[in-house]
Amino acid sequence: MPIEPRLIVTGHSPEGHAIFVEDRAPDPVSVRLLPGSDFFLLWGTADGVPEVGDKDAAPVLRPYFPGVGGSRALFLRWGPRSSEPEPVADPAVIESEVAEKLPGLMDPFEDDGDGMHTTDTIDYAICLEGELCLELDDGVEKTLTPGTCVIQLGTRHRWENKSDRPALMCYVQIGAVRAG
Repeated sequence: MPIEPRLIVTGHSPEGHAIFVEDRAPDPVSVRLLPGSDFFLLWGTADGVPEVGDKDAAPVLRPYFPGVGGSRALFLRWGPRSSEPEPVADPAVIESEVAEKLPGLMDPFEDDGDGMHTTDTIDYAICLEGELCLELDDGVEKTLTPGTCVIQLGTRHRWENKSDRPALMCYVQIGAVRAG
């Protein structure tokens, strides 16, 4: 049985007691760029130094990648290779859809369309279901299976589901400054 993403948020009552503020299934976001895949944007913090205890705390979900000191948490269910149809959509239409639904997602990607990208983030990528391949710029790959945690430190890479089953990943991204 596949994992169903769920978001629970805690906070404080007017008296200062810990309470549950939110408990819901996040809405999936799908784009034609990744057929059969769903993004579940969970939570994010504004760039800079995060604060806790704010009674009016609200998630910052856009842009897709956080700036320095900001964060994003999401689930991404990668569609299986079998769900990839032959490309027929106009690339401009696909770009426009991604810009509307997931602004900033395409910013770090290279122009050749092979999926390679480099982000100014520290990413904790945890495989929850299925298998997902992580390829670095030298062509070396590792296959992630449930329980695998990748610490992505701003390296050039791409993700690909080469299996015939969906893969569910949890990503936590922290905006960082690139060394050098």
